Parts: sequence; structure tokens; C-alpha cells
Amino acid sequence: MTLYKKPLALFLACLVMTALYSCGGAKQADEEDSVESQTPVTVTTIGNSALADTIELNATSSFLQKNFVSANAIGYIQKVSVQPGHYVEKGQLMFTLKTKEAQSIGNTINVLDTTFKFSGMNNIRASRSGFVTQLLHQVGDYVQDGEQLAIISDRESFAFVLQLPYELRSVIAHNQNMTLTLPDGEKLSGHIASLMPSVDTLSQTQGIVIKVNNSHPIPENLVAKALIIKAAKSSTPSLPKSAVLSNETQNEFWVMKLINDTTAVKMPVKKGIESGGKIEILSPAFNPTDRVAVTGNYGLADTARVKIVKP
Repeated sequence: MTLYKKPLALFLACLVMTALYSCGGAKQADEEDSVESQTPVTVTTIGNSALADTIELNATSSFLQKNFVSANAIGYIQKVSVQPGHYVEKGQLMFTLKTKEAQSIGNTINVLDTTFKFSGMNNIRASRSGFVTQLLHQVGDYVQDGEQLAIISDRESFAFVLQLPYELRSVIAHNQNMTLTLPDGEKLSGHIASLMPSVDTLSQTQGIVIKVNNSHPIPENLVAKALIIKAAKSSTPSLPKSAVLSNETQNEFWVMKLINDTTAVKMPVKKGIESGGKIEILSPAFNPTDRVAVTGNYGLADTARVKIVKP
């Protein structure tokens, strides 16, 4: 009997040791899984920021007035001093015109009376500064008195015209001064000069005339970007944009708020103005010490296990 008891006791001892080892290993694995399931996150706190609700609209450069250069007598064009696209200053010589009478009689009068200085040449100058947008006659053309020779886009009438949706007309009071950004990145300061007296039938937009301070000529039909402020707040509770999550239809918003160092809960929020990477939080009211996950929060379930890491 003694011989049979010894192997049995040894077998039972091995079985107990195996069970204890297995339990310890399982417990260690559970602890490791628990640690590994913690999602690394960085956190932030509620802040107060100056936010503005803005909309970006296009503004197109335009010469609102055109100046017509006309012949001042009946005759023939002897010289053209400009070309289409040239920029001319007020008073600059554009055309030289020889009258019909001078062309007919030539220099006969001067031969009969040498004291009579008659040339029959008339100079036609620009009455406004601007670009020559159309040149209607060339050297040798016969023109009537008052006939159009060229068209100048009046520099004094240069402005950007912004088509503002009529429902946003109330924002004009807050945007008397604005900055326009040209396609090459140049920024121009401007102010609203006037409102067009009509609204486009299809788009229901109203033209807003913006005068700008430009140190160099700007071509017509250039499209600039104008930033229109719809609403502004000098100081309001806000969070970084990445801290606020939403569903696919973007009608529900929430943040992952930490209730301790290892647990984050889903907290619905109501957002307001969004500007410059910040989002206004209308509700609920956060305490300055409340911590909110700003990275690593995407896809987290309610009451998620997290691990705070430094950004």
C-alpha cells in the first residue's frame, strides 16, 4: 500500500502546482490585457477665446464707369499714341487728328500768308486715367466729329463688387471695413462704398461696392476673397475642434470627458461658433479643471479606459 500512495501523492502535488501556475498566469494575462486596452489620449481644458462666425465670398474687380474718347473734328487720324491694354494718365496724348479742310487745302494758306500759322492738327488727350479697353480706329481712318475713337476704364471708378446673398444683408453693418485677398496672396484693405440698387433675379444677391487702397493698377475681372463676419464674440467657452466629435449626419455632438486618470465618459455638447480651429461650447458648463480628450478620442466608447500621455 505504501508503494501505491507515494506516486499518487506525487501526482496530486503536481496537479495542484499546475493549477496554481495556470491561475497565476491567467491573472497576469488579464492584468496585461487590462493595461493594453487603455487608449493613449492627450487632454485639454475649457478655455475662453474670441471667436467669429465668418463666411468667405468672392469679389470681382471692375471699372464701374467707362470713358469714351471722341473725335473733336471731322478729319483723318494722323497718329495713335496708345494701344489696347495700355494704362494712360489723365491728359496723356492719345490721338493726333488732321482736319478735313487741312487735308484738302494742304499748305496753301501758309504759302499765301506766311504770318498765318495753320496746320489743322488737333490733339486728343485722355480725359480720365485708366486702361484702354477698346481702340476703335487706327492711323489713316476718316472720322466724324464726335465719333468714338477709344474707351478708357475710369480709374476713379475702380472697385471690387461682392455679390452678397440678400438674407445676409444685416451683416453689412459689422463689415464696413474688410480685407480682400488676391489670387497671388496680396491683401488689400477696403471699405464698403455703396450698394447696388438691384438684386439678381436668379441668385437673389445684391452687389456690394468695395473701394480698396491699391498702390498699383489692378486688372478688371480679378477675383478676390472677402472674409465676411456674420457674428463675433469677444470671450466665450471653447475647445479645440479635434476635441468635439459628431455622428455621420452631424446633428449630434459630444466630447470624451475624463472622470479620473483612466476613465473617459461620453458627454453630449451643444456647439456654437466655429472659427480658427476652435469651437464654442454653449452647453453644458464646464469647470476650468475639467479634462477633455483632444487626441485619441475618435471611436472611443462611453466609459472607455484611457491613458493620459503628454502631447
